[in-house]
Amino acid sequence: MARRQRGPSRSYDKPVGYGVPTLLAIGLHVLVVVLSLVTLPQRQPADPESTSIVQATLVSTETTTDQAQRAEEARARAAARQAEEEARQEEEARQAEAEEQARAEAERQAAEERAREAEQQQAAREEEARRLQEARQEAEAEAQRRAEEAERQARLREEQEAERQRQQEAAAEAERQRQQEAQQRAEEEARRQREAEEQRQREAEEQRRREEEAQRQREAEEQRRREEEAQRRREAEEQRRREEEAQRQREAEEQRRREEEAQRQREAEEQRRREEEAQRQREAEEQRRREEEARRAAEAASQGLDRAIEGESDAVANARQAQEAANSFINLVRRAVEQAWVIPPGAGGGLAATVQVQLGPSGELFGATITQSSGDSSFDRSALQAVEAAAPFGELRQLPPAAQRDFRQFNLRFTPGDVR
Repeated sequence: MARRQRGPSRSYDKPVGYGVPTLLAIGLHVLVVVLSLVTLPQRQPADPESTSIVQATLVSTETTTDQAQRAEEARARAAARQAEEEARQEEEARQAEAEEQARAEAERQAAEERAREAEQQQAAREEEARRLQEARQEAEAEAQRRAEEAERQARLREEQEAERQRQQEAAAEAERQRQQEAQQRAEEEARRQREAEEQRQREAEEQRRREEEAQRQREAEEQRRREEEAQRRREAEEQRRREEEAQRQREAEEQRRREEEAQRQREAEEQRRREEEAQRQREAEEQRRREEEARRAAEAASQGLDRAIEGESDAVANARQAQEAANSFINLVRRAVEQAWVIPPGAGGGLAATVQVQLGPSGELFGATITQSSGDSSFDRSALQAVEAAAPFGELRQLPPAAQRDFRQFNLRFTPGDVR
């Protein structure tokens, strides 16, 4: 609506006064005066009243015919005056009507001028109101924009504060998780050490029980247990040093590996020496047995040389059969243990463990003991588990009685390649 009213406002920018209507009214009055001046002289030559008076004085001397003529003329003049009066009145009426029309026209034009001025003033007021409205709208828009900007800044500050708070909380949570993980690692390490200690105690207890059952090997087993205990302490100390310093751990680990390798070699050499000594003792016992049999054969020579020679041949054949049966039994045991053995992942080629096996009369497993550790607890456990899984060894009953006594206890050496 403001745009539609703006057009007329521009068309009345130049003010229009009362000049034109005034000029028109003056012109109309001049015209009326001119017309009056033109018509007035026509009435002056006929003055009926003055003539009538003069003629009325002369009637007394005229005849009736003359009086009648004069009366007719008087009527004619009266009619003429009446006609003139009517004409004059009509002219005056026309003039009055013209003046009224001119006045009405002037008033109409003045009213139109006033209406135009009123319209201009109304348009001006509307324009001013529009400008005020636009100013108010612009002020309100500016205030709204500032309010929105202030609100946006406030939201931005709140978001920044929330982000800072979130980061602080995230950092605190990360620190709490780090401390919790450190505590969990410490607890896990303590648990592992406790389990290792419990495992060590169980193994030590089992070892002592086995030592009590195997009286003949008690002193050697006690020495081995002390060495294993010292080795475990060295490994535990080495583990602690590895966790404290990585570089020193690698150097110390290498040193420990060399020392363990040397220790295993020494123990392997000692074991080999003991086995050779045991083998020499068995051979010496076999030799004494054969000599005894030879002596008995010589003493029995009086009963007949043929029977003594036959007895000696039987003894040699029996000894050969016993040795073959013993070798077959050992091979069966090795194959059964190898099939049951699950080698731990990552077992190095240099690992080796010796297990002492003790059997009952029917080949049932009385005990399996680590006599030479590999230095790797999982590798040692896998060797013991393989022997336990492969037992019992019922083939022991198929050996001769003397061989059964010899193989009630024997050693197996476990390496990642085979079992011997």
